[in-house]
Amino acid sequence: MEYISTRGKVGGIGFVDAVLMGLADDGGLLVPKQIPQVSADTLSLWQKLSYSELALEVFSLYIDGEIPRGELKKLVNDSYATFRDEEVTPVRRLNDKLHVLELFHGPTFAFKDIALQFLGNLYSYISRERNSIIHILGATSGDTGASAIEGVRGKEGIRICILHPHGKVSKVQELQMTTVDDANVLNLSVEGNFDDCQRIIKELFADVEFKHRYHLRAINSINIARILAQTVYYFYAYFQLVNRGISGKVNFSVPTGNFGDIFAGYLAKKMGLPINKLILATNENNILERFINEGVYQPGEFHMTYSPSMDIQVASNFERYLYYLHGEDANTVTTIMDNFKKDGKVVISADKLEQVKGDFVAYGVENDECLATIGQSHDEYGYLLDPHTACGVAAAEKLTDNGEVTVALSTAHPAKFNEAIELIQIEQTFPPQIQALFDKPQHQILVDGTNDAVKEQLLKFF
Repeated sequence: MEYISTRGKVGGIGFVDAVLMGLADDGGLLVPKQIPQVSADTLSLWQKLSYSELALEVFSLYIDGEIPRGELKKLVNDSYATFRDEEVTPVRRLNDKLHVLELFHGPTFAFKDIALQFLGNLYSYISRERNSIIHILGATSGDTGASAIEGVRGKEGIRICILHPHGKVSKVQELQMTTVDDANVLNLSVEGNFDDCQRIIKELFADVEFKHRYHLRAINSINIARILAQTVYYFYAYFQLVNRGISGKVNFSVPTGNFGDIFAGYLAKKMGLPINKLILATNENNILERFINEGVYQPGEFHMTYSPSMDIQVASNFERYLYYLHGEDANTVTTIMDNFKKDGKVVISADKLEQVKGDFVAYGVENDECLATIGQSHDEYGYLLDPHTACGVAAAEKLTDNGEVTVALSTAHPAKFNEAIELIQIEQTFPPQIQALFDKPQHQILVDGTNDAVKEQLLKFF
């Protein structure tokens, strides 16, 4: 399996080199040269597998023997042995038309654990095998940071620096990152919003000389390994429904801000998983909804919401979708992204918009509707949603037609966002792992939202 850049200047590299490169050296994003196709017979065989067994099969298609199967199996098993539910990503039924895919049973109670437990172990494996230094640099809107830190804290040969927007993540998210006191972990609290953090990361990675000199590696969803890991739970959720005798059209409703989680679903569908609709759920930062409905991708006014992990205007994975939307034409993608950098927007043609509408449907959930959905689910089903999951459930309720079943992705445990839960007078009991965070000291450095300020801290740390 070879990996190539969406901008065409990087090609023919293997899986491990793609993981190490993160952002392609030409500024694009790495994608597989060919998307593996999964036949109906193979789907039938996979239907009987455990989560770890299924993950091994999916990864094997993309790694293609570059990591020996026995080693890969150990990486997968070690990654998912840390989860609190034996199914790893169980599906819960709310009603006949709506199920919830619980993705929060990992160490930090967020869906990012599913990819980052694996990526952390993979980086450790690569460091040992290649005797190489791994300096991880990432940005977080809340959950990625804690999951990434948990995946590599204390591991030899690896250092990790995470940027988060100062005062714009939930208290539990902040504590999960900043109460870690391992010497190989640095938390930078950045003046600005998540888009500022993400811009700094992308610009530092685009400085190829700096990136190579300091061995910078990516852990954000620009890293193709993140996307591949997330495709697995689409297959697994679909199989869980089939194994329960549920037939017919299956949709997935995905709360997303960075386009990574829903792109994983798009990739699973292109591999052969019979997904009906991919429902893209956003909050009031609804650039992606506007693109899908109107064909214009243009950042608007930034809004702070009850679902802060989706408070994003510039979706870092969007370029991967543009690549497939334009027939895998790297020259066209390069032109589009150059124009976006210059003009601040992307406008697609009417025929491309029709194609987009065939790939996705979208719905933006405002703050009041988000809270109302949490209250309604709690009252009707005795099931407590976190505010991001509530956006997915609200979108599912709007866009699921008769004869369809929708799986809403539950991206985080509600204890991570108690600020929103308290607003509707619901009291919840925190898991002991989260409750214990409030008694620990924090370790973070406040920096200006500039490349130079972050560089200065990195040079001290590395």
